[in-house]
Amino acid sequence: MRFKVLALGDVVGKPGRKLIHDRLRGFLRQQQVRFCVVNAENVADGSGVTPDCMRDLLESGANVLTSGDHIFKRREIAPVMDRDNRLLRPLNYAPEAAGKGYGLYETPEGVKVGVINCSGRVFMMPPADSPWHAVNAAVDKLRRDTNVILVDMHAEATSEKIAMGWYLDGRISFLFGTHTHVQTADERVLPKGTAYITDLGMCGPHDGVIGRRTDRVLQSFVTQMPCPFDVASDDVRLCGALVTIETATGNAVQIQRVVITQDRNLLDGAPAEPVVRDAVAAP
Repeated sequence: MRFKVLALGDVVGKPGRKLIHDRLRGFLRQQQVRFCVVNAENVADGSGVTPDCMRDLLESGANVLTSGDHIFKRREIAPVMDRDNRLLRPLNYAPEAAGKGYGLYETPEGVKVGVINCSGRVFMMPPADSPWHAVNAAVDKLRRDTNVILVDMHAEATSEKIAMGWYLDGRISFLFGTHTHVQTADERVLPKGTAYITDLGMCGPHDGVIGRRTDRVLQSFVTQMPCPFDVASDDVRLCGALVTIETATGNAVQIQRVVITQDRNLLDGAPAEPVVRDAVAAP
């Protein structure tokens, strides 16, 4: 049996959340996707997750939400995570941290899917324990119940993500990177059957700087003065990857980059129409 999985990158603020609400379920039906993972760590006004935002994403079609270094920016999410493992935090955070770093989920068709969320260590704050040992142990546990395992490697360094892909090749179905908000063009199926992409990209407004208003970010860079990084608003896209998996072996047979706009589905990462706007001058 072949089984399609969609993974979407970091959702940034209300624009990303609204487009997921408007477009995700239709895309899942059209492409016959059976399981969807969405990284939610920036969904609440650009940083953190609230219970309402979590509920919105799950009701819009996501099966599991992963996260990263901003997961605890909203304190009210911690008790929710302790009782609902559909929102994961990085596995290699302290054991005392709220929530869980991996879970086993079952689709209506009876397919069991393991999902692991981990954090890189290179250039990342707060510092985390070794992702290598933590992910290795979690994969061993999940493989007792399923061969279909997905890993969100939330990390800054491309080298660390690529290394993790090779480390887990043949033991998981799909490793996708998140955190940088820029979709990479290196999707492939590794030699032993693991689908890989360095970064899924961002679900949010692409007319700014990784989801934030261009003028705010330029002011901060140019003047070195603090400035609120308000979420941008236009050219909203959902970026991710679609993977086809053989459930018997857990091996991926195909991976495609995905870009979803308000009125278009772009497979294999074809660029959206150019957005023409006035240049933004530096302060």
